[in-house]
Amino acid sequence: MSNGALRLHVPEPSARPGHLTDFSYLHLARAGEVRRPPIDVAPADTADLATTLVRVLDDDGRAVGPWLPQLDANDLRSGLRAMLKTRAYDARMLIAQRQKKISFYMQCLGEEAIATAHAGALRDGDMCFPTYRQQGLLLARDDIDMVEMMCQAMSNQRDPLKGRQLPVMYSYKRAGFFSISGNLATQYIQAVGWAMASAIKNDSRIASAWIGDGATAESDFGTALTFANVYRAPVILNIVNNQWAISTFQSIAGGEASTFAGRGVGAGIASLRVDGNDFLAVFAASQWAAERARSNLGPTLIEWITYRAGAHSTSDDPSRYRPADDWSHFPLGDPVARLKQHLVAIGAWSDREHEAAQQELDAEVSAAFKQAEQSGTLLDGHIPPLATMFEDVYKDMPEHLREQLRQAQELEC
Repeated sequence: MSNGALRLHVPEPSARPGHLTDFSYLHLARAGEVRRPPIDVAPADTADLATTLVRVLDDDGRAVGPWLPQLDANDLRSGLRAMLKTRAYDARMLIAQRQKKISFYMQCLGEEAIATAHAGALRDGDMCFPTYRQQGLLLARDDIDMVEMMCQAMSNQRDPLKGRQLPVMYSYKRAGFFSISGNLATQYIQAVGWAMASAIKNDSRIASAWIGDGATAESDFGTALTFANVYRAPVILNIVNNQWAISTFQSIAGGEASTFAGRGVGAGIASLRVDGNDFLAVFAASQWAAERARSNLGPTLIEWITYRAGAHSTSDDPSRYRPADDWSHFPLGDPVARLKQHLVAIGAWSDREHEAAQQELDAEVSAAFKQAEQSGTLLDGHIPPLATMFEDVYKDMPEHLREQLRQAQELEC
């Protein structure tokens, strides 16, 4: 019988520095064993899919099961190159930050499969509302110039955003890449609203919303789910569960006793929990959700299980709050290594081709960086003039902004 004393439960991470992580909390499924329902499945009938794990690639690199997508060897090679390109881009921009050529950077190391494979399931005109770790959505496209991306990160004279955003917060209207917001979770409700507008206009374009495990604790997350369910918005609701927010384990946001995908089912939304380090599974689940949206069957919520291999940002030191070698023990492995293993197993790739591709992409990224820094870096001060901070806000600059600009220019002198 209770003595009346209450206790507050404070979730603990799966490991602290100096200890091995117990990854049993992930509750993994074997590749190929999870069913693939028809796209018109009732949301309530996806409850089991929100607690298991959709996987295609097994531990030996074989592609198995009902979620196996129709991708040929050329498609898979392109996917592998997109991931390698994203990783090379991140590595070079991290060096640029350490050289003080940019002020800040955030890698997606270990998460490359999610954005690059998802990009393949979208069409021109669809709109992504990303967070700051989906640069792969852009780098997977052939029509996006890496030089321009780098100029945005450097906030230099070629930066189309004129230095008004943090270095990783890209904006590409022509690529369906909504301006990244530093206010977490805001893009979720914006994506649902955009999707509702597309349906109101009898358009054919869908939205893809992105959020991290930590930001699901924000109120905008719940509001977005309500509107998406009630109005059957044509939207894919992506949750990238990379296990860690800035320095907080995913259990603090509610991932200890239940899955994040389970919240979608509770809100009346068809939901999946997917191996985010399996390129084939990511593409298949993204394609399934996109088809549901385009068929007026409503939203789909997908929780992507992955691991943030690097620091949260260049301002973070993860060794202070988690084991330094965590990523090497993560049971879902490295998405690049897994797709490479599959391609080698089917005779469509080799170690020699892999090394050549890495060298080619490293050279491409280095050449792009050299071209971008010709327009200036943070180190040499070639940045947009101060006045651009006050422009493009109003059609005619109001008096109070003119006065602030005058004072700022006096200080600058």
